[in-house]
Amino acid sequence: MVNDPLKLVVFDCDGTLVDSQHAIAHCMDHAFATHGLDCPGLEKTRTIIGLSLPEAITKLATPGTVDDAIVERVTAAYKAAFFELRQAPDFHEPLFPGVHEMLAELDSRNWLLGVATGKARRGLDAVLARNALEKRFVTLQTCDNHPSKPHPSMLHSAMDETGVEAPNAVIIGDTAYDIEMGRAAGMLAIGVSWGYHDVDTLNNAGAHAVIDHFDQLPGVLETMWGTSRNAA
Repeated sequence: MVNDPLKLVVFDCDGTLVDSQHAIAHCMDHAFATHGLDCPGLEKTRTIIGLSLPEAITKLATPGTVDDAIVERVTAAYKAAFFELRQAPDFHEPLFPGVHEMLAELDSRNWLLGVATGKARRGLDAVLARNALEKRFVTLQTCDNHPSKPHPSMLHSAMDETGVEAPNAVIIGDTAYDIEMGRAAGMLAIGVSWGYHDVDTLNNAGAHAVIDHFDQLPGVLETMWGTSRNAA
């Protein structure tokens, strides 16, 4: 209906839209090894995906082995390694199944779409361009201008930019950081089961729902917002 309030659906990127775990873990190990630190490995690195780099690196490092200066150097090494990796002809960072179809379906309801990610804007732009998603999102929030998740700053800015109020907004993410960020912003928070934190962790963080495939998302949102396909 014409008087229905605007709706905003914000997505995390890594672990939600795109499967980037192997690339992230490779670059993190490289950055740690470059500075003589113990490499965290894939399983440990998966637990911090979604955080901004300095916070992630601090959490991954052995306690007492890093200070602000080392974190800054490891951060720079990680960014350089990822930029180089992205240039390789066989670079592979696939979308999860159903992303394009789901975004088209939400867009057909005239729901606004956004991204809130611990990636830098350069990295997010590369993901969107590589997957022909540049025109899907009306608000893009990155770590360049905000505190790390789970601080709600990115979601506050997304709502400010779109004019959507918190009851009509939702964050979709794969980690407890996304869920906690959404709850702190007063938004709905929906987890995805295919990402880097398990379902129990998402539920314990306060997820309002957890989906197993993107084709479930439109119906879950309709139920939560009390809308229907015809009324959207």
